[in-house]
Amino acid sequence: MAAAPSFPAAHARVPWYSHGTNQRIVVPQDPFRYSERLQNIRPSGIRKFFELGLSMKNPIDLSIGQAHFDTPDVVKQAAQKAIADGRNRYTVTQGIPDLREKLKARYAARFGDVSGEDVMVTCGVSGGLMLTFLAMLNPGDEVLIPDPYFIMYKHLATMVSATAVTYDTYPDFRPTAQRIRERITPRTRLIIVNSPSNPTGYAMTEADARELAALADSTGIPLISDEIYEDFMYGARHVSPREFTRSCIVLSGASKSLGMPGWRIGWMLSPRELSEKMYGLQQFSFVCAPAPLQWGALAGIDLDFSQHRADYLAKRDFVFEGIRGRYSCVRPGGSFYMFPEVPKGAKLDTFIEACIKRELLVVPGTACSDRASHFRLCFAATDEKLRKAVTILNEIAASTA
Repeated sequence: MAAAPSFPAAHARVPWYSHGTNQRIVVPQDPFRYSERLQNIRPSGIRKFFELGLSMKNPIDLSIGQAHFDTPDVVKQAAQKAIADGRNRYTVTQGIPDLREKLKARYAARFGDVSGEDVMVTCGVSGGLMLTFLAMLNPGDEVLIPDPYFIMYKHLATMVSATAVTYDTYPDFRPTAQRIRERITPRTRLIIVNSPSNPTGYAMTEADARELAALADSTGIPLISDEIYEDFMYGARHVSPREFTRSCIVLSGASKSLGMPGWRIGWMLSPRELSEKMYGLQQFSFVCAPAPLQWGALAGIDLDFSQHRADYLAKRDFVFEGIRGRYSCVRPGGSFYMFPEVPKGAKLDTFIEACIKRELLVVPGTACSDRASHFRLCFAATDEKLRKAVTILNEIAASTA
């Protein structure tokens, strides 16, 4: 039997000769050297809690951001039929025409003339963000993101050698034009807004959207509007800054509203010339979104979401009213998150440890903010688990008083 191959020890120095010069060169021999960008990317604190929950017998997991309901049967059946019908090969990079046309018609109904824009199907909103960053950011450019923020914004910027710069939205979590303008520099290339927000649940008003649109038009800095939670609105309609400016890229998807985050079906509305440039980027990265699952998403686009919205409104109100006596918290206008402040006198790490001891999983604010004062709670859970969570949170708060 041949001996197993051996590898040189890390950082061993191996001599070799430069071709054509006979010059002896000694170089470090480490076959698994890491790229510089990897040094600045840390695993998501949110995913750590998801993995922790898998190790517990009966956790009350309010950490991971996904709807608690399953994918509708009509959507599953459409995907299964697509598989059975042989629609398992590559689609065109930008997505199946039927889905794109349906989505573009929806945006035209909301925004008016979108003839100069294009809809592209992406591998989730995260895939759309990555394509946009690759297409529009050079090394050293800056992208403004809200604080608190969706964790991926910061690390996707790092992956393209750009810098994510936060603009403060505390204490009310409003992404105001004034707060953003204060952070603009000559290097600012993009501004991200997220409504309804992950992790705060803040939903922008029409006044907010008009201010942001005016900011984009006056500065020449485009907005990226992350609207993945657009169906989870409580009491008011969803407002997009795209209603008031064309200097806006809109990102959304089926992951939350159709209960299918693992399917990775997102979409993007952007200027046609930019979108066509991104076809090439997707072709040489994700290739295309999963083919049969695009057909599944198409079957679910026009489903009535009102019952889920009513259910989640009730969940929001139950949790908010249940903890407001002991926690300072802004009532969420949308999404399925709230971002309470830790009890007075408590430190964030100590508070999170107390929750874990009771098998309650929430996300420390430091996973999605520059501050260590709040925590994210996802109320996309059964009513039974939410009742237990409220009891535990109030008991922990009482113990720190």
